[in-house]
Amino acid sequence: MKQILWFRRDLRVRDNAILSNAKDKVLPIFIFDKNILDKLSKDDKRVSFIYQSVLELKDNLQKIGLDLAIFYANPKDVFIDLKNQGFDEILTSIDFDNYAKTRDEECEKILPIKRFTDSFLIYPNDVLKADKTPYKVFTAFYNSLEVLHSSNSIKEFETPKNLKKVDFDYSFTPTLKDLGFEKQDLPDFLYKSADELIDIFSRKIQNYQENRDYFYLDAGSNLSVHLRFGLISARTLFNRIKRLNAPKKEIDFYIRELFWREFYNYILYHFPKSQFENLNDVKINWNKSEDDFIKWCKGDTGVPIIDASMKYLNSTGLMHNRLRMIVSSYLTKNLLIDWRKGEEYFALKLLDYEASSNIGSWQWAASTGVDSVPYFRVFNPYLQSKKFDKDAIFIKSVLKDLKEISPKTIHIENGVQEDIFLNYPRQIVGINYSRNRVLLEFKRAKTLK
Repeated sequence: MKQILWFRRDLRVRDNAILSNAKDKVLPIFIFDKNILDKLSKDDKRVSFIYQSVLELKDNLQKIGLDLAIFYANPKDVFIDLKNQGFDEILTSIDFDNYAKTRDEECEKILPIKRFTDSFLIYPNDVLKADKTPYKVFTAFYNSLEVLHSSNSIKEFETPKNLKKVDFDYSFTPTLKDLGFEKQDLPDFLYKSADELIDIFSRKIQNYQENRDYFYLDAGSNLSVHLRFGLISARTLFNRIKRLNAPKKEIDFYIRELFWREFYNYILYHFPKSQFENLNDVKINWNKSEDDFIKWCKGDTGVPIIDASMKYLNSTGLMHNRLRMIVSSYLTKNLLIDWRKGEEYFALKLLDYEASSNIGSWQWAASTGVDSVPYFRVFNPYLQSKKFDKDAIFIKSVLKDLKEISPKTIHIENGVQEDIFLNYPRQIVGINYSRNRVLLEFKRAKTLK
């Protein structure tokens, strides 16, 4: 038996499902997938991060007597070649977004695939209501898993000690240039390991629940990118957080956030059409203005908190969770632009982009998905910036032209536009007008159901 261990978003040796389930002779591989990479811009920061992570994985596999064969190709072509070389099956962790499912189904026509739940804590079909239908409300979903989230630890996978690497040419390592990309500078925390970030977070978690919404503070764990690409497993993260010397309420709150990630993956699994359609069957007459959308993308909306958030995203690939809620509410409610356009833009920009969480969060903001914010709840961006960044620290750090402007002015609608010494963009739309507009539109749509 010759097995292929297909690493994808599980770029680690510790607590790895496919390593744990492997037997005898194995060929660990990573494929830089041309179908994905060819759609990205050459300065995509994620590719630089994945590239350095793949090289670290190769090094860590070598330390346990294995190695990593690296390919830059269409996955189907790789497996046709490997089948001809006598390999018997593929072991890999499972994904539920549309591209992943389609890709795996095509590859399975070439070689058998054994799939394992590794990027998440649960397999979605294992958690159903008494009537065997899926949960649609987070609280009920979360409560049904109390035995899991209230436990002190979750069993991790162990790597067999008798695995042997297949004789193979492991020497090929493409450069970033070979892949069509330019090396990018990454945020400092992405040069740290998951263990280092947890150690840093252990000194902040005491006030996590209170501080997490203040986006000018560095109050989070900064682990979302590591979790997304599997440099740490959800199980290991769960166990490490549970062991921190911190108040139980803070630990439980963080763990609850981890289960929101589980919930959105669960929803995508059970309702795959939600990747492309409103989960709630509501027909909204969206604003089709491409000009409005481009201004939102560039951060030229005339609303300082929106503009600072989008410009920061565009330059760093990062956006605080509270800011994600504010800018998505503004796009879908104030500008009345289809959530799918915002979701697609985030997919291009976010370093920690994860399809299930991004889709679920956007439908939450747009009031079109499961457990969504009520349609009549529309964030006022000025009140949000005043509440969570009173001194406009974040806004001023991004919008340098506002450095000398008083925070009070920044937090007032049209405040910066009234300064004759500033050439700040006019608002695309008034806050009260746009709020009333979206309420009327949702009421109209709901009466047609």
